[in-house]
Amino acid sequence: MPKLPWKAWYNTARWRALRLKIFLRDLYTCQCGCGRMEANTSLLVCDHKKPHRGDERLFWDETNLQTLLKSCHDQAKQQAEQASLHQRGVWH
Repeated sequence: MPKLPWKAWYNTARWRALRLKIFLRDLYTCQCGCGRMEANTSLLVCDHKKPHRGDERLFWDETNLQTLLKSCHDQAKQQAEQASLHQRGVWH
């Protein structure tokens, strides 16, 4: 599988600063609806509401970012992936 150049964006100082800015904006509170606050930023994810798929404009768009607990993020993404399997031809 080819390496995706946008993956490197996550390792930049610009992304780390933006991530913290979004956490502060959202008051370190999960935006999924659970309303849980988390001071430990290693347990938070700066999530793209609309998948950027390498679109640089969407990647850096603050209005497209939200704070999620890692557990909520992983659960929601897993559910979305499972729901889309039939559309990708994995299920027959």
